[in-house]
This record gives sequence, C-alpha cells and structure tokens, in this order.
Amino acid sequence: MYEYNLMMAQMIQPMREELTRVGFQELLTPEEVDAALPSAGTTLVMVNSVCGCAAGLARPAVVRSLQNDVVPEHLVTVFAGQEKEATAQARNYFTGYAPSSPSVALIKDGKLVHMIERHEIEGQDPMSIVHNLTSAYEKYCTK
Repeated sequence: MYEYNLMMAQMIQPMREELTRVGFQELLTPEEVDAALPSAGTTLVMVNSVCGCAAGLARPAVVRSLQNDVVPEHLVTVFAGQEKEATAQARNYFTGYAPSSPSVALIKDGKLVHMIERHEIEGQDPMSIVHNLTSAYEKYCTK
C-alpha cells in the first residue's frame, strides 16, 4: 500500500504544480479550508482532479484566466480523491451544488458567488471557460 501511495503522489505532483506555480495555495486539511474560505475579499477555489477534463480544460483555463486585469485576491485548491476531508470541507461552502470535480468556485467575503461544475467544463472550449471565469472576476473582484 505504501508503494501505491508513493506512486500516486509522484503521478499527481505535476497536476498540483500546474496550479501552485501560478500562486495557488493547497489546502490539505479541513482546518486550512476553514481558515481560508471565510476570508474577506475574493477567493478562487479550484477543486482539482486527475481526470482528463481537469488536465485538458479546467486547469489550463483557470491558469489562463489569471492573465485578466481583474483577478481574485486569493487562490486556493483542494485535490478531490487525495485530500478527501479538505475537499469535503470546501464543498460545504458550495451551498446548493452537488460534489463535482473538477470544479471552480468564486467566494466573496465568505459567500459563494459563482460556480462552474464539471458538466460546465466537460466538452467545452477552454476559452469559453476562461470567459466564464473572467466575467465573474469582472463582476465580483476589486478592480
């Protein structure tokens, strides 16, 4: 079991780094989630995943969206299937939405204001996801 866990950790490390290298903070525990999400201002939460739509659509679109003039003040991520308790705690903030990974949430002053679920990611053009995110940034984030 130890070897399997080590292999998984090595396999998903590049998936983590795709977000952390552009400024995302990984939230690994429920306590870290609770410390980060009620923050004042805007927080983008990426529920990361190993699936193809995360790799080919969600992560690249989220990274590209951060090239906008207006962006969230805080960037955080949880990894579905890896830090299960942290992911479950983050999803508690996504009131009215079923668990979905990948997914992207924009939280303002501790309240969910915009959500992109997996079904809105799968089969989409990456730039339509970028536009969805940047429109939300323009609406909810400080200029």
